[in-house]
Amino acid sequence: MAKSLSLLLLLLSILTISASAFNGGASSFIKSKCSAATYPDLCVQSLSSFSSTIQRNPRQLVQTALAVSLSHAQSTRSFVWKLTKFSGLKPRERAALKDCMEEVGDTVDRLNKSVEELKRVSGSKKDFQWHISNVETWVSAAMTDENTCSDGFAGSALNGRIKSSVRGRIVDVTRVISNALSLINKYAENQS
Repeated sequence: MAKSLSLLLLLLSILTISASAFNGGASSFIKSKCSAATYPDLCVQSLSSFSSTIQRNPRQLVQTALAVSLSHAQSTRSFVWKLTKFSGLKPRERAALKDCMEEVGDTVDRLNKSVEELKRVSGSKKDFQWHISNVETWVSAAMTDENTCSDGFAGSALNGRIKSSVRGRIVDVTRVISNALSLINKYAENQS
């Protein structure tokens, strides 16, 4: 009985060490790939919790970065929508929020398209280039949408909590999308 218990404990120790080494490899992979991102620390932070999914797979890394970007954009859309329901908004704030809702909605749509388009990528070089080009275009457009939303709050007339809250969210989404685009571009470059 003692031998069985010792053998079981030894086996569990080996499995734990192997799992740690595997996850450490995935974490190193993420850090390595994120070093080329626009915001490397944010890239690592936003993707590290998915290391067991990403493993050491470049395509899975890109898919996860897109999914994280989409999640951030959806959260921001919900946040902006809630702000539009506040009473006491200035007419210019309400207009800026309405425009921002539209822009963030476009971002969500484009990121959704990108996630779906990446799933269509197959082995042929021509097919890969077509689909990845679409992904790059839509993700770039998504970043533009976010910047357009932020531009709607330009000027001192809109200074205040609404402006700072929205801008903070938009900066976060834009940075996560920028990182995803960097990873997509690097992935495309390495597959060419």
